[in-house]
Amino acid sequence: MQKRLFKSLAIVSAAALILSGCSSSSSEDSGVPKIDMMTELGAGEGAVNIVGWAGYVENGSTDPNVDWVTGFEKETGCKVNFKVGNTSDEMVQLMQSGEYDVVSASGDASLRLIYGGDVAPVNTDLIPNYADVYENLKMQQWNSVDGVAYGVPHGRGANLLAYRTDKVNPAPTSWAAVFDSNSPYKGKITAYDSPIYIADAALYLMKTQPDLGIKYPYALDQAQFDASIDLLKQQKPLIGEYWGDYLKHVASLKSGNTLLGTTWQVNINLAKSEGTKVEGIKPVEGSTGWSDTWMVSSKAAHPNCAYMWLNHIISPVANAGVAEWFGEAPSNAKSCDLTADKNHCATFHSSDDAYWSDVYYWNTATETCLDGRKDVKCVPYSEWVKAWSSLRNS
Repeated sequence: MQKRLFKSLAIVSAAALILSGCSSSSSEDSGVPKIDMMTELGAGEGAVNIVGWAGYVENGSTDPNVDWVTGFEKETGCKVNFKVGNTSDEMVQLMQSGEYDVVSASGDASLRLIYGGDVAPVNTDLIPNYADVYENLKMQQWNSVDGVAYGVPHGRGANLLAYRTDKVNPAPTSWAAVFDSNSPYKGKITAYDSPIYIADAALYLMKTQPDLGIKYPYALDQAQFDASIDLLKQQKPLIGEYWGDYLKHVASLKSGNTLLGTTWQVNINLAKSEGTKVEGIKPVEGSTGWSDTWMVSSKAAHPNCAYMWLNHIISPVANAGVAEWFGEAPSNAKSCDLTADKNHCATFHSSDDAYWSDVYYWNTATETCLDGRKDVKCVPYSEWVKAWSSLRNS
């Protein structure tokens, strides 16, 4: 279950203290625990333990043509041990165990890991490929604090509105399509099954009810939060299913059990490849989205191999491979020339800054409002979890 967002800093293991070189880096004023940052890279320790999303760490066992692990192991001598994290909550729990060196954290996990003292600040000077990462992914609220980086950007995607083109008429243009209590598609609408989906409701209210004063969907005071929950309660009778497994969602679109609802671009691509008549759009209100970050454990037993992995996974070749395999925009600007599908980066809007201007990447709500307000407290993510559980079980 969820741990408190700002839990006490666990004692850093001896392995994390015998780095080749380290320096102190954190901000006491920000509430981030003081964690050492590496200052120079040493020899690899022979292994690296990684937890991440399925499809992010492929060694050829799933598909012989999909492998960006074997070459890394030969080059560095760091054997990759990988565990799939099925949800952001599970990844946080696994990183808290101290058994893993590296995690691919989405924005609804990254700040929990930073403020919990579970990940260390990252010295990007030791990661040469960081220089080629798109600038608008660097030093963002979900991967840095007070000008200190806590990881390297992996890739990004928008949460789109999917609709069956042969069943839904007229084609939707707004998120109103999934919130309309009189929808003719009642029972055939879907939503993402996570507390972070509260931000989708907040985004819709931000655009349609400006009197609420919402400026950022992850910074909600109590009144704004309550309004978002009320909207989700109104929506619930419309929902046929909440989805967490993207492959099951693709199957639901294909079968017709789902006609309308939240999706990812990869879901749309897979559904189309199976003959499903479906499209995905970014509605007029914009959308939420995700930008994942590779982070290093503050208790890493293999910190040098961890840094080597961070540099490798955002290299042009590896980043192109994982972006195409998973279905997302790569973080390395040089990756677009290396994808097998030369239209991949155009499909995923990799370098289209205008496209991302109204995509609000997942972030971890904190009591200190992330929109800069100082005169009010915002509802922290732990309360989002409770509210979502209550909604789902009601």
